[in-house]
Amino acid sequence: MFSLPKKATIIEVGPRDGLQNEKKEVATADKLAFIDSLQVAGVKEMELTSFVSPKWVPQMADAKEIVGRSKRVGRQFVLAPNEKGAELALEARADSIAVFVGVSNSFNQKNINRSTQDAVKALQPVIEQLKQQNMFVRACISTAFYCPYEGKINSKDVQSLCAEFVSLGVDELSVADTVGQANPLECYELFTLLQEAFSNVLLTAHFHDTRKMALANIFAALQAGIDRFDTAAGGLGGCPFAPGATGNVATEDVVHMLDTLGIETGVDVKKVCEAVEKIAPHVSRPIESGMYRLYQNGQL
Repeated sequence: MFSLPKKATIIEVGPRDGLQNEKKEVATADKLAFIDSLQVAGVKEMELTSFVSPKWVPQMADAKEIVGRSKRVGRQFVLAPNEKGAELALEARADSIAVFVGVSNSFNQKNINRSTQDAVKALQPVIEQLKQQNMFVRACISTAFYCPYEGKINSKDVQSLCAEFVSLGVDELSVADTVGQANPLECYELFTLLQEAFSNVLLTAHFHDTRKMALANIFAALQAGIDRFDTAAGGLGGCPFAPGATGNVATEDVVHMLDTLGIETGVDVKKVCEAVEKIAPHVSRPIESGMYRLYQNGQL
């Protein structure tokens, strides 16, 4: 008989990963209201924004203001894809920084115009500098299961990339099914492998719900010993470099499932739905999560 953890941590990525590729400009005040409502719902770890070039990602042009005006509740991440981004994040007094690299060379070439090894090499001095300043650093590992250009990813390649980041001193590995193609058996096998290899760092699972397998994959990850999950309220998000990939798994649906399994998260499903209600008018895609539909129908 398998065992499940008694507690799990929800890392809310809606304000950054969920909104970054949104075509409609979302006002800073609306982002802040969304963030505040998620904190009221009990979210203690959140990815707030990204320090990237406003020329390429105009939605994140207000990153400094978002960090400066958000309440300091728990651990709040900002994405810093390169040295310049890390400098700006530090200037804004961000307290935790995320970097990212895909396992797939093709994905990295499309995304950041670099190979996987060149991307890691470029991040090495950035991570070393951040760790010298005692910053919490999370490494986001994209395309850990499948790549839209290369297909199935070898789990040994995932382990190898994770090992490089661990050797640089990162505090957390967020391992992502970027295109939402993984199945529960694949999730169980990969996360079991990573748990055994990297017991000294935090391991987080990041699932997209492209094929409606994300909840099943989270259950498989739980069985493998994972108790940290990236989610986005309302199922917001997507990736422009992963054709066909839909949003992240919805926070409210994940919390509901964990609640029914007796796994404590400290997050209130109804209050998450209230946060979704605040951001829904400002995004172009409909909110289709199961729990949000029940909330709208007065059944929650």
